[in-house]
Amino acid sequence: MTHRTIHIEPYDPAWVERFTHLGRDLRATLADVALRIDHIGSTAVPGLAAKPVIDIQISVAALEPVDPFRVPLEELGYVYRADNPEHTKRYFREPPGAPRTHIHIRKLGSFSQQFPLLLRDYLRVHPAELPPYEDLKRRLAAEHPHDGAAYTEAKLPWFWQTIRRADAWAQATGWEPGPSDV
Repeated sequence: MTHRTIHIEPYDPAWVERFTHLGRDLRATLADVALRIDHIGSTAVPGLAAKPVIDIQISVAALEPVDPFRVPLEELGYVYRADNPEHTKRYFREPPGAPRTHIHIRKLGSFSQQFPLLLRDYLRVHPAELPPYEDLKRRLAAEHPHDGAAYTEAKLPWFWQTIRRADAWAQATGWEPGPSDV
């Protein structure tokens, strides 16, 4: 098994182009099964340094049965990770040899579906939040260069502190997710 090194790269506008291309293929393949297809995670926040991994959230009516989305995604070459420990989503990885892509299937309207959209939108309109987050990510990547689980776990306090601010912003502005990205 090869160990990937966690590497934080400066923001790259090509990430949006890559999402757009992938999103079009996903929309064409999933049709109405995908109620929303959104670019989430750090690569979806202009100006934010990130691991060069495109995170895509596909919102569906129900997580079970999995075949309505599993079969079409596997036909596109995505690899279903049935062993994913998060029970509020179904998880797929990029086809072998393709650039890193994580597909998160979540139930429309659930907390786990709303959380990444709120965080993304909050960061997009609060650029002062980006430098401290980048600093944290770079420090943690240096501390855990080959341990993605430890890297992610170490970011949790930042996520919970930031989501509190994002929730206050959502309450003050009446935030709701905008239209699906694709």
